[in-house]
Order: sequence, then C-alpha cells, then structure tokens
Amino acid sequence: MKARTYRYPWRDGNRFRLLVDGAHFFPVMLQAIDESRQYILFEMYLMESGQIASRFIDALSRATERGVRTHLLLDHYGAGELSRHDRRRLIQAGVELVYYNPVSYGRFHGNLFRDHRKLLLIDGRLAYVGGTGITDDFDPSRHPELSWHETMVEVQGPCVADWHNLFEKNRERWASTPLGIQLPVPEPLPAGRPGRVVMNAPARAEVKRSLLKRIRGARQRVWIATAYFIPSRKIRRALRRAVARGADVRLLLPGPLTDLPPVRHAGRRYYGRLLRHGVRIFEYQPRFLHAKVLMCDEWVSIGSSNVDRWNFSWNLEANQEIDDPELRGAAGAMFERDFQESYEYSCEGWFARPWYRRWREWFWGIIEQWMERRTQQRRNRHGP
Repeated sequence: MKARTYRYPWRDGNRFRLLVDGAHFFPVMLQAIDESRQYILFEMYLMESGQIASRFIDALSRATERGVRTHLLLDHYGAGELSRHDRRRLIQAGVELVYYNPVSYGRFHGNLFRDHRKLLLIDGRLAYVGGTGITDDFDPSRHPELSWHETMVEVQGPCVADWHNLFEKNRERWASTPLGIQLPVPEPLPAGRPGRVVMNAPARAEVKRSLLKRIRGARQRVWIATAYFIPSRKIRRALRRAVARGADVRLLLPGPLTDLPPVRHAGRRYYGRLLRHGVRIFEYQPRFLHAKVLMCDEWVSIGSSNVDRWNFSWNLEANQEIDDPELRGAAGAMFERDFQESYEYSCEGWFARPWYRRWREWFWGIIEQWMERRTQQRRNRHGP
C-alpha cells in the first residue's frame, strides 16, 4: 500500500463502545461534556434550535464557566436553523464558534462543498463519532415513534489523537487564530483493539476506497446500513461479485419514512439488478433509518459517510474503522434486530410493483444523473 493512500494508520490499543439511538448517545455525550476539564472540540453538520440543542448549549456553557476551552465548528448550511438567540448564547458563554464554508449567494459551485462530519472530542481522551445531528429529530423523549434511528461510537486510545488532528486541520482554514492545543498522545489501553480513522475530502476518497477494498475481499458477510443509497458502478459491481463468492450481502435502507424521498426513489432504481444477483435488500419500517454502519467479515466502519455518489464527491466525511469482536457483536446484533423490523424485497415482488412507483424511480433517477453530470462538469473545471 502506498504511504499516502490513507492519512492515518491502523493503531492498536483502543476501546470502542457502540451507542444506538439518541436515548443512549445523547446522555453519554452530555455527561462527557460535564466531566471535561481541559478542552472540548465539537464538529457538527446539523445543529438546529430545539430541546437537544439547548441541552448541549447549556452543557458547553457550564464547561466554559469551569475554564474549559470550547471550540465549536459548524457547517454553515447545516446550522441554518440554529437561531440567532442560540448563537449569541454560545458566543456570550465563551464558546469559539467557527463556520465551515459560509454560503455565498451566486457562488453555486463553491456552496456544494459541505462538512458532514460529526465529532465530539473531550480532553484528548474521548471521542464520539457517528451520524447524529444536534436536533430534536434524534430525541426519542418527544416522539419515540418518529425519532431517527442512528448510531454513534465512543472511542478511547490512540485513535483519539487522529480525530483531534482531523478537527484541527479542518478548523485552521476557517478560524482566524490557531487552535493552540497540543496534540494528545494517548497511551495504548490494556486489551485494546485496532482502529483507524478514515476521511473523505474533495481530493481524498478514503472512505469509499476502504469500503471497496473490504467488499472485494469479503468471504462471509457484507452488511451495509445507510440513510442514502446511490452507489457508484464500482460499488454495485463489488456487491454482486461478493454474492458470487458466497458472501451474505445485505443492504439495510430507509423505508417510507425518510427526510429526502427523491433520494430514496433515485436509489431504488438499482434494486432490480442487485436483487437478481442475490443481494438481499431490507427497508426499515418503524422510523427513519439514518445510521451509517458498514460490516465486511471482521471489519466494521461507523461514521458520517453514506453510500451515495454525492456524499463521496462533495462532503467532508469521517469514519472510525474497527477490528473488535465485542463491538462487532454489538453491531451485528443491532443489524439482526433491524432486519426483523424491515420489509425484505423478493425479486418477484420487486418487479411486480405498480407502474407509478417505477415512474417515480425513473424520474428522480434522471434528475439525479443530470445533477451529477452538471456538478461534476463544474467541479472538473474549477478543481476540488
């Protein structure tokens, strides 16, 4: 492997904990903020005013009162629903608030690049990464039947320093002053396990490259959960070939409950050929499936990245790759529960669907392909 294929290497001595749904990960993240003593690094795509945002703003404010340095990096577009009042609260509390790629009207091409990462880092010793947003959509206490189904992973050990470095590299372009926090050097933990941080940026498609490599090498299992599924030709071919090798290939995708129905319709046009080649496709029914979890044999990857072309082309993304039997067992159990609550399509059932569903898939597929061609042309002209 070339030395620069991946920015960060595999590191041994980490501990990982899977946290499923807001009822579990929000209290853990808020407690970590309350227990912070030195600094907090917080990078988030989606932050909207509401009960969850208020709880995090309160916790960050308490941290600054204790003298904890607190740095918040928000995607400018994703924070569009964060009220002026809440922004003032953060700034008045002493939280450093930095925006990634401020939206500029008339700058179409430049506005497409977004920071879709989700990271909370505490004192250089704990990191929380996954797919959540700081919004009430993930809060089951308000509407349990509608809260978005999501995963986060808690990280301890040497990988935390890589998450710190990734945050700092992104922030330095948009902040007016250096971060000025020494990079932590966490010691490998006893009985810790290997892990690696992989990232996507306009000129670095590490998440996609790693996923393709794992699918191509899988012999027993390829299980993928993703909120948005518009896979590249290479990924579709790799999935079909994995089935031909005898691997159990399953896709866990959103059902009727989704925040972007056109994306769901556009992605469903790939179901037919995948089903014909033996890929099993499950659509999750109870709530909106927003999770991003990849499993290939012994390898697990959890983070912000969906399996869709737009995601790989335009967004900053980051995943935690994990080789840990305990976490793999927890993730596998989560998949099994979710499969039980999903509708599995058969090949015969799929091709018997009504004409109007076929039309929607064709229409939104044409729109998606047109957008992809146009934006790719602009990107090729202007560069990443």
